Amino acid sequence: MAATIKPQQFAKLPNGQRLHYASAGEPGKPLLLFLHGFPEFWYAWHEQLQTFGGEYFAVAPDLRGFNLSDMPTEVEAYHPKRLQQDIEELIAYLGYEQCILVAHDWGGAVAWNLAIARPALLKKLIIINATHPVPFAEGLAHDAEQQAASEYMNWLRAKGSEQALAKDDFALLEKLMLGLGSQVSWFDQATREQYHACWSRGLTGGVNYYRSTPLHPPTDKEPGAAALSLDPAKFQCHVPVRVIWGEQDTALLPALVDAMPRFVSDLKIHRLPDASHWVVHEQPQKINQLLAQFLAE
Repeated sequence: MAATIKPQQFAKLPNGQRLHYASAGEPGKPLLLFLHGFPEFWYAWHEQLQTFGGEYFAVAPDLRGFNLSDMPTEVEAYHPKRLQQDIEELIAYLGYEQCILVAHDWGGAVAWNLAIARPALLKKLIIINATHPVPFAEGLAHDAEQQAASEYMNWLRAKGSEQALAKDDFALLEKLMLGLGSQVSWFDQATREQYHACWSRGLTGGVNYYRSTPLHPPTDKEPGAAALSLDPAKFQCHVPVRVIWGEQDTALLPALVDAMPRFVSDLKIHRLPDASHWVVHEQPQKINQLLAQFLAE
C-alpha cells in the first residue's frame, strides 16, 4: 500500500534558511532523504516517497532557491558549502545523526560534497545521474565533448536567463526539461501543471546554482573549471556509493561514470541503456526496484 505524502512542512534551520519539505512515513524510522535537481522540486520524488514511506521516514525537501523554500537573490547564497550546510542542518532538524541519501542532478552535487566532507552523516549514498566533482572539473577543463555537452551551463549563468526560461509560458524551460535525451511521455498535463506552479514562484534561485559554481566550461571571459586545481586525494569518498545511470544522458557523458572508481572505495554502478538524465521520471518503477535492492544490501 502506498504511503501517504505530507507536504507543507517547513524546517527553520540554524543558518537562517527555511526549507519546505514533504515526507511519508513515521519519524523515528531510518531517515531516507531525497535531493532533487534543476528545474525540479520535491515532487520529483513523489513515487519514491509513497513506496518507501512504510519502512523509512522518507523526506524530500525543496532545495534552497526552489519552489516553497527560501529563495535568496544573491548569487553568493548558493555557494556549495552553504547548500551542503542546509542538508547537514536539515538532518539534525529532523532529529537524526545519520541518513541514507538519494540524490539527482544538482541534488547529487550537494550530496557528493556532503559525502566527501561529512561521511559520518551518511550510511549510504545513492546517486542518480550526478557526477563526482573531480572528473566533472577535469572534463569541463580538458574534454571538448564534455565542454560542448555542458555549454548550456554558460547560457544559464548569463544575466536574464531566468526571464528567457519563463517566456511564453516556460516554453524554453520545458524544452530543457524534455531535452538531455529524455523520453517525453512522462510529462503529462498533470505533471506539467505541478511544474508550472513551481516555476511560477521564481527561477532565479535555481539559475543561481549555475552562477555560483566554478564548475562550468571555460569562456573568453571566465576560465571556469580550467582555473581549478583539485587534489584527488582530498576528494576521496569513504561512504558506500550506489549509482544509477541513465546512459542516454546528453549533458553528463559516460567518461564521468567511468572515472568514479578512482574516488569511491565502495562503489557499484547500475547502467540503464534506455534511460536519460531524467530517469527518475521516465522509469520510476525501475528506480524503486533498484533503490530497494541497494537499501537491502
